[in-house]
Amino acid sequence: MIRILIADDHTVVRKGIRQILGDESDMKIIAEAANANEVLTVLRKQKIDLLLLDMTMPDKHGLELLKDIKAEFPKVNVLVLSMYPEDQFGIRALKAGAGGYLTKDGDPDELMKAIRKIAIGGKYISPRLAELLEVELHHETSRPLHEILSDREFEVFRLIASGKTVSQIAEELKLSVKTISNYRARALEKMNMKTNSDIMSYGYQHGLIL
Repeated sequence: MIRILIADDHTVVRKGIRQILGDESDMKIIAEAANANEVLTVLRKQKIDLLLLDMTMPDKHGLELLKDIKAEFPKVNVLVLSMYPEDQFGIRALKAGAGGYLTKDGDPDELMKAIRKIAIGGKYISPRLAELLEVELHHETSRPLHEILSDREFEVFRLIASGKTVSQIAEELKLSVKTISNYRARALEKMNMKTNSDIMSYGYQHGLIL
């Protein structure tokens, strides 16, 4: 029996996943979590075979939470289920310790296949993510420029691209305005940009804005 923890801040998403997996005789949803703190609390109290993790938890970004989980619970298998396309967070999630990355608009059959493979310690690589990994491994020069940003720099960069101010981002990520400004400055320098307009234009061109 695959014991599953669903981590998503949207109740309707959690209910939807329950419906999809409800008839699977080899799967059991042990618990649900709506934020990062709840995820860690459940993992500390119960044995979980697989964590279905959203990328955008309200109190901590998914990548940061994923790293915390793998540091404290290295044997917990994680499948990221996100609204963001593989191009944005797929490779980053794998590098942070996820066993796979799927988008929420994917096929339910693919979700179940991924759960079964990752729950026993395997990796599930979707066709799109396989393409991105091919670029990562063999065509370094063709990688998009934003791949050179650290996870936190990329998150700040993406939020600026979506039109949010430094103050709004600081509040969302629970960091100081000065810290966000520093991440912004480093991102601008690495990307050879000067203004938020440059970031927004790049974000639009590269599909970083939902």
